[in-house]
Amino acid sequence: MAFIDKLKEELDRAGKAAQGAFDEGKARLEAFRTRQLADKAAQALGYAVFRAKQGGSDVDTDTYDRLSATLATHDAEAARYEAEIEARRKESAAHDMPPSAPEPASTSSAPPPSSGTTAEERPFTG
Repeated sequence: MAFIDKLKEELDRAGKAAQGAFDEGKARLEAFRTRQLADKAAQALGYAVFRAKQGGSDVDTDTYDRLSATLATHDAEAARYEAEIEARRKESAAHDMPPSAPEPASTSSAPPPSSGTTAEERPFTG
């Protein structure tokens, strides 16, 4: 029975890892799509400003407010997805890290410097 229990635990762990990878991929795709929408909104805002300046005027307030609000909404949503991806990455890295081992003692093969002589005063022995 111990073998079956261990197998079940490993399958559960693999399933969770697969689900996590799927969820991260989904978030990456949504971030990419949302970033594209933000880019299109920025492009539309830029064109509106350009056309208005070409015509010798400023962009009317309603158009500017609408386009900048759309850009701000998409930009904030993309940033939220990107923060979610980063949080998942940090969480995954924290789970994958082995317990830290103590640092080994120095294993330098060079002899310790003699007392009274600094590294700058010792001749190079190449």
